[in-house]
Amino acid sequence: MAVDPSQVEDALAAVVGAAHVEVGDAVGVDLTHDEALGLGPVRPLGVVHPGSTDEVAAVVRWAADVGVPLTARGSGTGLSGACLPRSDGLVVAFDRMADIVEIDPDDQVAVVRPGVTLAQLDAETDAHGLVYPVFPGESSASLGGNVATNAGGMRAVRYGVTRHNVLGLTAVTGRGDVIRTGGRFVKSTSGYDLTQLVIGSEGTLALTTEAILRLHPRLTHGATILVPFPDLEHIAAAVPRVVASGIGPTILEYIDLVTMGAITANVGLDLGVPPDVQAAALAYLVVVLESRTEARVEEDTAELAALVGAMGALDVYVLPSGAGAALIDAREKAFWTAKAAGAHDIVDVVVPRSRIPDYLARCQELAAQHESLVVGCGHAGDGNVHLSVFQPDDEVRSRLMSAVLGTGVELGGAVSGEHGIGRSKKRYFLESVDPTAVELMRGIKATFDPAGVLNPGAIFD
Repeated sequence: MAVDPSQVEDALAAVVGAAHVEVGDAVGVDLTHDEALGLGPVRPLGVVHPGSTDEVAAVVRWAADVGVPLTARGSGTGLSGACLPRSDGLVVAFDRMADIVEIDPDDQVAVVRPGVTLAQLDAETDAHGLVYPVFPGESSASLGGNVATNAGGMRAVRYGVTRHNVLGLTAVTGRGDVIRTGGRFVKSTSGYDLTQLVIGSEGTLALTTEAILRLHPRLTHGATILVPFPDLEHIAAAVPRVVASGIGPTILEYIDLVTMGAITANVGLDLGVPPDVQAAALAYLVVVLESRTEARVEEDTAELAALVGAMGALDVYVLPSGAGAALIDAREKAFWTAKAAGAHDIVDVVVPRSRIPDYLARCQELAAQHESLVVGCGHAGDGNVHLSVFQPDDEVRSRLMSAVLGTGVELGGAVSGEHGIGRSKKRYFLESVDPTAVELMRGIKATFDPAGVLNPGAIFD
């Protein structure tokens, strides 16, 4: 139903205070979009900034009663359009709920509210010698957004993704009910795991207002190793050996030749690779090793060098600490490099890691068929492939994306490894998923959100 903006403002002001509600032209442009390519900004009916779980619950109950869609928003760094608002709906912004409730060194957990950023949490945990290890590549990202999209990142090969590091949640369902799931423990067989159901649901089932996060000891010694290979097939053969070796890399990334050139040139980084090696290398493996002692890092580095050398590496370079940190930072910003270069879309497919060469070879065939450029990098340790697609024609690009994402599914993978479905990948997701599974998801959605007000249009219509 149509809702008068003045009525919206009055109703929400009664819940959160007039200072924490904006409607119409008062809504800032930053709140009208996320970082997804190809999706234009949408100005919502209004924005509400709750300050507590009770206020979130009251907002949701009001929205369910009057039928106003709600889109949760943290920092807006997502890449799938999951927090793109609707013109007839409201944005629930969590900037007022950005405090770290507790760091518990004994149980090694942090309790945070959804607006807390990764940078904020990392600074706090560092003081305790601990770390929350999920780094999806943007330190300004919020924990609420990470929970909503099941964010991953380069360190997933060692620590897993968000769902492996969230022990419990406080969340508000589409009914306005407050639920508390999980707790400060790492195992439970007590009924359905609602924590895991909410993680990755992109704000369609419930709005997270507090999360209990699993922390790990912060490893203070490390090394970044750059390994050039003649092609991706050699990297794919080496990666399972590295994973199975017991070395336990924190980061295990592949970067193709074009992407390596782009990200290093973007920051003016010279890695010191001799010209003859550069000429022979079509792909690079980047490995970060971490441990409690320098001696252990050195032992693991020597073992890694021997292993990749036997698997066809052209050479092995232990980068100076500054260059290593700069390379990892440049890799984390690969999306921004691609965006600045004019990329029209991005691919976030996950496949079995042994199928990465097959998948990339088929992607190049598809790119050639569609007269497009497809380049990228990815998390070699867990099979998450990130590709940038350059094709300005919308119809051609749509056909190419369907083929590229469908090929990933055919090879035993999934449409998204960590960015989520949102609105930008919804069509491709529905093309690839068993309709029976989608109907089960719709049923779960209806149970959590019977009025259909939580992020309608994300994942499926």
